[in-house]
Amino acid sequence: MAWIAQRRRQTRFETVVLPHLDAAYALARWLTRNEADAADVVQEACLRAFRYFDSYREGDAKSWLLRIVRRACYDWLGRNRPAELVSLASEGDPDIPGHDPPAATIDADALLQSRSDLQRLDRLIEELPPPLREVIVLRELHELEYRQIAEVTGVPIGTVMSRLHRARAALRRAWDGKGCG
Repeated sequence: MAWIAQRRRQTRFETVVLPHLDAAYALARWLTRNEADAADVVQEACLRAFRYFDSYREGDAKSWLLRIVRRACYDWLGRNRPAELVSLASEGDPDIPGHDPPAATIDADALLQSRSDLQRLDRLIEELPPPLREVIVLRELHELEYRQIAEVTGVPIGTVMSRLHRARAALRRAWDGKGCG
């Protein structure tokens, strides 16, 4: 009987988690900036997710898995590349005048026309500090809502909004040649 329960748990886990593996890998890839490291992190995160699957409560499965992947990424970065983990408090606020226009969205059609622009944007996103990089990736690439990003990152929605604004501003400055920081 125990094997039936275990098989049921495994099937449920596969149903809940497997549809979100691409998003998990993409987030890990952006945070680690390396395909092999991202694969290792996602494998570790899936093991954690399976180990603690009984704590999953039928909520947003994608946010639940991405939260585990995020923690696994930061654990991995802390063990393997601690110099990359820069706190937002230590980097200071960027000089953003109070009358800036709202964050401009980059015209996706124009970017798609130029492969070099896409590569440049990828490089600029990779240069962002991890807390800013993760919110821009979760919002713009995975199209998560602010609430979902807050759940994944474990920070208040206001912090998500602030980090997203800072990430977009840094990308705009870098795109215009004024540096990412």
